[in-house]
Amino acid sequence: MSKYSQILSLLKKHYPHAKIVLNYSNNWELTVAVILSSQCTDKRVNLVTQKLFLKYKTFDDYVKADLVEFENDIKSTGFFRHKAKNILSSAKLIKDKYNGSIPKTMRDILSLPGIARKSANVILGNAYGVVEGIAVDTHVIRLSRRLGFTKNKDPEKIEKDLMKLFAKNIWFILTYLLIDHGRTICDAKKPSCDDCFLNKLCPSAFKFPHFRKN
Repeated sequence: MSKYSQILSLLKKHYPHAKIVLNYSNNWELTVAVILSSQCTDKRVNLVTQKLFLKYKTFDDYVKADLVEFENDIKSTGFFRHKAKNILSSAKLIKDKYNGSIPKTMRDILSLPGIARKSANVILGNAYGVVEGIAVDTHVIRLSRRLGFTKNKDPEKIEKDLMKLFAKNIWFILTYLLIDHGRTICDAKKPSCDDCFLNKLCPSAFKFPHFRKN
């Protein structure tokens, strides 16, 4: 078994329930939550959408929404003007071009305002089980570099490196395994290398000036 396979096996063992933590009840709400999650924690997004999804209950509610009012509704997620414009513009585009349904292909979903490749991978995978790549967020970038999966810093290059290392049936879950490990053990500033079950396989283990000890 290769080192990468061993790492994957251990991640799956320790995080058997790894999955997206954003709350949503349909594909459109998923899309809204993903757009809001840019430069914002999932915890904060879930707090905002708890009220937002009660206020805007249908897809048409977003199509008809007042921009300034909507900006105020999502203000605490940061970059709220940009996000509000993208969400409401996406709603109108989806209604006009896609009959009110979230697109099912990478090409089409990337045409939506505010949707880049990372977000597209998250939406396609969770909404339709369509896997065309790997969602690369800050946790995935950090852990991929620390674990020696890549030397690149660019998200798209990292995605390509990961796609070469791992079988396609692993691509979707890999994102959430790395995110869970990043949140639990491999902190950006103070990774708990001494408590990490990957420390014998990780080329970056114990190479940081300070370690968090529980």
